[in-house]
Amino acid sequence: MTSYGDAATIRRILTESGDTWAVVGLSNNTARVAHGVARVLREHGKRVVPVHPRAEEVAGEPGYANLAEVPFPVDVVDVFVNSNVAGGIADQAVAVGARAVWFQLGVVDEAAFQRAREAGLDMVMDRCPAIELPKLAG
Repeated sequence: MTSYGDAATIRRILTESGDTWAVVGLSNNTARVAHGVARVLREHGKRVVPVHPRAEEVAGEPGYANLAEVPFPVDVVDVFVNSNVAGGIADQAVAVGARAVWFQLGVVDEAAFQRAREAGLDMVMDRCPAIELPKLAG
């Protein structure tokens, strides 16, 4: 299996990249995995900003239709969209000055990974921060 995020990069994103996470694909649909991951991120002290075309408020945090609409700096962009559109989200993360991009389990775009890394961002693909965060305490 190809690794799209070494342990040092994962740790750096989770502990040093900042606490404002834009979760792309997060809505009020509690059946979606993004909702549970957002809860875990909040439990670990992260500010979770929903980014979704419907721009729904989630857990008291206003939502935005896209990253460009978020009126404050975003540290990490966590991506819950299909791989075929995820690369565009990574490019938007670079454009808004994010420090890192995290593609969720099953989301893989090797060209986007390269572009983000070349732009100086940390990036992880095909991993879940809700799985990785508890490992940091271990």
